Amino acid sequence: MKNFDKLIAQATSLPDDNIDTDIIYPARFLLITSKKGLGSHAFTDRIAAGDDRIGEGRVSPILCTGQNFGCGSSREHAVWALADIGVQAIFAPSYGEIFRGNCVNNGILAGQVTPADMPNLHAGAKSGAMLRIDLIHCTISGPFGSIDFCIPDADRETLLNGWNETTRILALHKQDISTFEQQQRISAPWLWTHEYQQELPQND
Repeated sequence: MKNFDKLIAQATSLPDDNIDTDIIYPARFLLITSKKGLGSHAFTDRIAAGDDRIGEGRVSPILCTGQNFGCGSSREHAVWALADIGVQAIFAPSYGEIFRGNCVNNGILAGQVTPADMPNLHAGAKSGAMLRIDLIHCTISGPFGSIDFCIPDADRETLLNGWNETTRILALHKQDISTFEQQQRISAPWLWTHEYQQELPQND
């Protein structure tokens, strides 16, 4: 994944509460397993119902939403679809917990903003102004001034470094892994079959 530290972009305001993953990505499209092109199904039922705020080509890189965004089932397709339509950062007062984790695992910032600050953020989005996200200092700047947002330290570190789950483990625990492997080579050499066979004495 690319590292994320700053973003300057317009925002889309979608202030509805309890937008679940089925609204973001309807279940009937779950048989599609390729991430590419999933954005064509993002919010498809809302678009069909006449909601012109959202959908492919309409959502800005920054999405400002309501309470409990991404609640419901844990389908990662919802995050894949948002990424496919260009969403890079989401701000809401609260999230579905699994959805929030899926966001960081796919390089999308899911920042938590206090309910008191969200109206200013939505107003800034509706104005069409460029908003500036600074992940290093956890701030959003715009015509409203500067607003703080919260993100778990581990998620922030992951995004700043462009890690995925595997590269995060390797970066933070490389020495521990190396030490464990060295000890296991001694205590259980048969688990290292290739190396073990090379060390066995050969019969003439």
